Amino acid sequence: MKKQNVRTLSLIVATITYLLIGAAIFDSIESQEEKRQKEALNAMERQVLAKYNITQHDFGLLEEVVLLYKPYKAGMPWKFAGSFYYATTVLTTIGYGHSTPKTMWGKLFTMLYASFGIPLGLVMFNSIGERLNRFSSLIIDRIRRSVNARQEETTEVDLILVVMFLSVIIWTTGATVFSYYERWEFFDALYYCFATLTTIGFGDLVALQQDNALQSQPEYVTFALFFIVFGLAVIAAVLNLMLLKFMTMNTDDENRDEIE
Repeated sequence: MKKQNVRTLSLIVATITYLLIGAAIFDSIESQEEKRQKEALNAMERQVLAKYNITQHDFGLLEEVVLLYKPYKAGMPWKFAGSFYYATTVLTTIGYGHSTPKTMWGKLFTMLYASFGIPLGLVMFNSIGERLNRFSSLIIDRIRRSVNARQEETTEVDLILVVMFLSVIIWTTGATVFSYYERWEFFDALYYCFATLTTIGFGDLVALQQDNALQSQPEYVTFALFFIVFGLAVIAAVLNLMLLKFMTMNTDDENRDEIE
């Protein structure tokens, strides 16, 4: 069997195994807490129903109102600043779910906008990542020559270490700023930054959703957008290096198979 086929099959098996292990660990960690929270919420619901003498139907309406009102704590989510933030999460595929279109035309435009915007964003971030790697390579080459290093040329390992270090700087800096403005615990801010830069975007923690931030804190809005764009560009640089390494390995195997 060709080495490329063996590698592909191995990756499929490894990914499925990884998913199974992850599911088992999450089940073990979160199940009991989920049960405890559900019991606590049910108890709280019974207390509210008894205290204010409202029906289950009225309580359901109250729940719906609270959920629908939540996006408006940020200000006006569909004014230009909020719309720009929403467009950014669409183009970057983060998709927090903090604000979603309610009209048919809004949903239709979101699909069309994403269809063209997501490929554009991927190409842009990949291009920025390549330029960042090239710039890092030039800097490392000069440093190696200035210290008379044995190997003057930059290696892929050098680039990966530099970009990973830059990623950590962006991650921790973002967490520091978000924890200050959002009044989050620092660990929660780290978790939010990780979910954002990996474009997971769970939506359990979302910046710019309190104290009318979209309209009253333009400097914070600017930082949040810059963090997303620049941070994703750095992540793209890492992925670009990893993809280049994988493609090189795959090409070498193909050449070897042709010779054999």
